[in-house]
Parts: sequence; structure tokens; C-alpha cells
Amino acid sequence: MLRLSKKADYALMAMKHLAGRSAGSPSTSAREIAGQYDIPIELMAKVLQRLVRTGLLVSTQGTRGGYALSRPSSAISVADVIQAIDGPFTVTACSTDRNDCEQYGKCSIRDPLWQIRERIVEALGTVTIAEMASDTASNANASRADSAIPASTPVAVVRR
Repeated sequence: MLRLSKKADYALMAMKHLAGRSAGSPSTSAREIAGQYDIPIELMAKVLQRLVRTGLLVSTQGTRGGYALSRPSSAISVADVIQAIDGPFTVTACSTDRNDCEQYGKCSIRDPLWQIRERIVEALGTVTIAEMASDTASNANASRADSAIPASTPVAVVRR
């Protein structure tokens, strides 16, 4: 099963939080974000610093300092955030350039799995932090509840 690391999850929460800030106060502290989502401050600070090092956030020192998005939230994808925290996506041991699998030369599923990996990266690359921060997703779920869609129809869940 594909699953985000806890750090990637926290990074997405922080990015969504920062995307929702008003233009008058675009930066916020690690303490504020950690407190809002009940995340240990030390862990949130490490996640935010990694996002700064990878260029997705900027940090400002001082009493009015904090963290802010380095570019518009519409220009930052979910894939950008996950890869900044966890590194390149991998689906199998051979998903990296190291070729450290003993079946590498004879593997019949390597190429199809690499194609699946590319599709996952592409799909995550199409979702922006701006989209996550907007109320569009919750409005779509609310309208589904009022429509004639049968209860057995799967509905995507957006974590808030």
C-alpha cells in the first residue's frame, strides 16, 4: 500500500495552513502551526526547515518573523511537498538508480511498475496547495450528499 510518511503529512498540513493565511500576515511561526494541529513543535520545526532548504518556504527571523510560502500556492504541487520531505517517490526497491535488487536483470515487472510510479508522480503533481487550501473540495462533497448519487458510490476523502 502506498502511504505518506508522517513528516510528509505534517508538511502538507503546514503548507495548506500557510496557503490560507491572509495577505496582511503571510508568515506564521512553527509554534502556531504545531499548536493548531497538535503536532510536537520540534518535529514541526524540522519539517518546516526542510521545506525552507528545498525552496518551498522562506523563513524570517525576529518578532514578526516566521515561515511563508516562497511562491504562490498555485505554483506548489503536492508532489513538490512530498518529494521535499521524503525524497524521490519509490514503489519498489528498483525504483532508484542503485539497481540493488538481485532480480534486476531478469525482472518482468520493473518497467510496468516504473510506469505506475510515473503516473502517481504525475497525478500528485496536478494537485496544488491552493486547491487543497480552497473550500472547493468540501463544497463538492457537500453537493454529493444532496444529490442522487447512491450511498454505495465511492467518494474521495480530503483530510483537513
